[in-house]
Amino acid sequence: MNVKIKKITFLVSVGLISIFVLSSCGVIPRLNDKRPNILIIVTDDQRYDTMEFMPNTQQLIFDQGVTFSSGYITTPFCCPSRASILTGMYAHNHWVQVNEDPLEFGTVTEDIHRNGYYTGLVGKYLNSWRGETRPEYDFWVSFWGGTMKNYYDPDLDVNGVWSKHEGYSTYIFSDYVLDFLDEASQQSRPFFLIYAPNAPHAPFTPAKEDTALLQDLAPHRPPSFNEDDTSDKPVSISGSPLMTEEDIAAVDNTRRRQLLTLMALDRTMPDIIGKLEETGELDNTVIFFISDNGKHWGEHRMDSKSTAYEESVKVPFAIRYPPLIPVPYVDDRLVANIDITATVYELSETRLPELMDGRSLIPLFQGATDWRDHLLLEAWPERGTWAAIHTGDSIYIETENDLSEFYDLTTDPYEMENAIDDPQYQETISRLKGYLDAEKQPVTTRP
Repeated sequence: MNVKIKKITFLVSVGLISIFVLSSCGVIPRLNDKRPNILIIVTDDQRYDTMEFMPNTQQLIFDQGVTFSSGYITTPFCCPSRASILTGMYAHNHWVQVNEDPLEFGTVTEDIHRNGYYTGLVGKYLNSWRGETRPEYDFWVSFWGGTMKNYYDPDLDVNGVWSKHEGYSTYIFSDYVLDFLDEASQQSRPFFLIYAPNAPHAPFTPAKEDTALLQDLAPHRPPSFNEDDTSDKPVSISGSPLMTEEDIAAVDNTRRRQLLTLMALDRTMPDIIGKLEETGELDNTVIFFISDNGKHWGEHRMDSKSTAYEESVKVPFAIRYPPLIPVPYVDDRLVANIDITATVYELSETRLPELMDGRSLIPLFQGATDWRDHLLLEAWPERGTWAAIHTGDSIYIETENDLSEFYDLTTDPYEMENAIDDPQYQETISRLKGYLDAEKQPVTTRP
């Protein structure tokens, strides 16, 4: 045997020994696949101004990467928003416009699974899905539809088997995330996990140990709370009466209970980050954190979502990934849920679909200055179809068969005064209307 062959044989032997040693420790090394793992955390109905109640999440994710101060949901409703995360498409293109609509287009999970990723979902999938295991996921834990009747003792499909699970759903889901990460560490390929807890969605059930907390929570009373004059708003809003004391008490109770569910969720984050660190994958994992939409707490007399106002469309949004984001910072450029998908395709080196409304965020981390200056928002709620163009500093809204609206968010951040007829804004309004007319048109056919 010549020297060269001996050297190759020795290196192969050393490599096999190394693999054996790592395997015996419970970790299967990835040989040549250097692509990052991807973890997408999607909360349910979480407003953008609630992160102070999630200090662990703030410290472990937001303060370790980029925080997007202008992060938006293109359709602020559960199923359409999640379908946009799965496809990178606007709702008018994937056609999931209300919670009952099924998603008939291909998803990033299907593509990334075919491209070699170990895939999982823990928590909520889509409101229109009955909870059964889907074939593009190697690991699956979910429940029927989009709303649990109670956060305790949920019925879950775990890898094809339905059973009742005793305990608090947030903690149950967190345990399954840990199980997934353990299983992922046994793979010779990177992982992709969507973690979608039901907090802080209705019925906002706090963990039993938290029910007595936040009793002295300061009331939420922005200038738009129970707005006195809504005559400049569309009929679906202006027609609502002023909130009664009973209505206000109910909104305050909802807010407190939502925050309590977030505190329980936040309690689980150190375990998840700790597991990634234990398996040696923390800094090789791209962690996205976002909500599917926000929710009103009495602004403009509302306690709902699916409006074009900031409380509904603006969400907490952050990414942690040290190789691309070594120094934490805040970015104020317009980003959205549809951008997660395009970013995942690029990070995973997966072929991008022909139709992608979102844009990869990676150029932002590399100093790019060419970025969007406006974003399309849209919804089909029961109170009326609307579409809007958001620029970060202003928003133009058209509600079908009703009033149009324009708000200068630099001078009117609470969207109190509809400036649609203000002469000083007519040139801007005309420009934004042009964007809206062009961009809200579907380029796909309804399935």
